[in-house]
Amino acid sequence: MIISKDMNVNENIRAREVRLIDSNGDQLGVKSRQEALEIAGNRNLDLVLVAPTAKPPVCRIMDYGKYRFEQQKKEKEARKNQKIINVKEVRLSPGIEDHDFNTKLKNARKFLEKGDKVKVSIRFRGRAITHKDLGRKVLEKMADECKDLSTIEQRPKMDGRSMFLMLAPINEK
Repeated sequence: MIISKDMNVNENIRAREVRLIDSNGDQLGVKSRQEALEIAGNRNLDLVLVAPTAKPPVCRIMDYGKYRFEQQKKEKEARKNQKIINVKEVRLSPGIEDHDFNTKLKNARKFLEKGDKVKVSIRFRGRAITHKDLGRKVLEKMADECKDLSTIEQRPKMDGRSMFLMLAPINEK
């Protein structure tokens, strides 16, 4: 007998009467718990409570070990197919020189190729905040250089003393 945390099986079922469904999906009608356990025992299968809130509760005759194995296999497959998207940040300054810009661009392109989103931010220090247009030009240049690999998810916008833009990788399907 297999005891489970998520479903009541065999002797763990507390209802006096249950609606019984056999392993083929055919309804066997309303039976007492003891009678249902005997039918499941004769077939060398388990009695599993599938709908505890129904009146009367619904039980199914099945191989519970095999059922759990199939469920775990499906969950594992679903986890394997999901893609975790990270957000990487590239920080720039409004007066960045070409070589430094190219280095940051190379990093951003590498992140986008791996499938991560990129947050490109510019921190304005001191009086540089008065020249927001310079920062916007640098961000737009970065977006333009990465347009073959990404789409702009969020246009350049101010947030306190920094301006940022979000780039998302283009999905190839």
